[in-house]
Amino acid sequence: MPIEITPKKATGVERLLVVTVPADDVRDAEEREARRYASKVRLPGFRPGKAPAAVVRKRFAEAIRQQTVEALVQEAYKEAIGREELKLVGQPHVHDLKFEEGKPLTFELHLEVRPEIALARVAGFRVERPTRVVTQDQVTAQLDALREQRAMWTPVEERPGPGDRVTVVLSTGDEPPTLADGKEYPLVLGSGQAIPGIEELIMEATPGQTVERPVKWPDDFPDESQRGKTKPVRVTLREVKRKSLPALDDAFAREVGDFDSKDALATAVREDLTKSAEREADAEVRQRLLDDIGSANPFEIPPSWVQRLVDAYGQAYQIPDDDRPRFASEFRPVAESQVRRELIIETLAEREHLTATEADVDDRVAEVAAKRNAPVAEVYASLQKADRLREIERSVTEEKVFKWLLEKNTVE
Repeated sequence: MPIEITPKKATGVERLLVVTVPADDVRDAEEREARRYASKVRLPGFRPGKAPAAVVRKRFAEAIRQQTVEALVQEAYKEAIGREELKLVGQPHVHDLKFEEGKPLTFELHLEVRPEIALARVAGFRVERPTRVVTQDQVTAQLDALREQRAMWTPVEERPGPGDRVTVVLSTGDEPPTLADGKEYPLVLGSGQAIPGIEELIMEATPGQTVERPVKWPDDFPDESQRGKTKPVRVTLREVKRKSLPALDDAFAREVGDFDSKDALATAVREDLTKSAEREADAEVRQRLLDDIGSANPFEIPPSWVQRLVDAYGQAYQIPDDDRPRFASEFRPVAESQVRRELIIETLAEREHLTATEADVDDRVAEVAAKRNAPVAEVYASLQKADRLREIERSVTEEKVFKWLLEKNTVE
């Protein structure tokens, strides 16, 4: 198609092209669309496909016009992308479309293209490896977490306190003395599931007892219409359960796993924490190195990639719609850093021929199979079905890139 392309913004990741389709080509496209309609439409008094072209054009003018515009824009868009040799990274957008009788068709094409990343300097950096020492407090906290997982909840016949699990029937009202019908709720006191005033009221009762008094709603209550209100509240305490933790002894160690004693369990916990600290230090070294490379080799990143990442995390974290703008504003720098990181790794992998091969992926799958004590073919099929082979390929590629980088830079 002999279209005319006028760049309005020809540099950077965001481009803007003005595309013009000559009037003669527009007229020819309309004629083709009108003939196509005439060949298939049914009109009263005419056999299928035999209605006069003039009648068809008049009857279906708007539909013919719409189909013509869509076909011309699509064809012109493909022609423009091919002619400009652009590597798109997002869905193009058409703006300011002008389509008048007897005149050329014009529109603006907003595009995002892959950034040009030179990475002229990737060697000679010095980064500091953080020192993380596993403390006894961390070991104790991890052991306590294991005990929490095996805690027992035992009914008690006394007033509940913070940390107790209770079942209550709760009634509230807007105007005393009217109270709504009570509803049953399971709660853990002190966990923030109920407002402080209601928790205080619950802790005044013993199992089977009903207590009632006005309670003031907090000034920072999520529902603004309820903030600071005082309402009548009635609570019937049905059950109180108190948590008891198992003793940290040799029997507990044997219950947790294949450990002969609590000392053996503590040693294993310390080793796991040490390995985790090492992985965190490795990750921090990698990020610091990528930050230095990014600072030394600045480049633009596609806004649509950042937005997609923000949206994905917003959905994963189940951010309410009302909080999405605030979340996007706060999370955007993190998303930008992640996109920049991935682009640097991808560029180096391609430039230095470090991309994972099929053999690399096969070797990693074999390692996974060995750890699972399962047949390689079975594990491969399972990973393929879960669409995780691509994830393994990216992981291996990243490892090869960082191995290459660590050979060319200094970690202190």
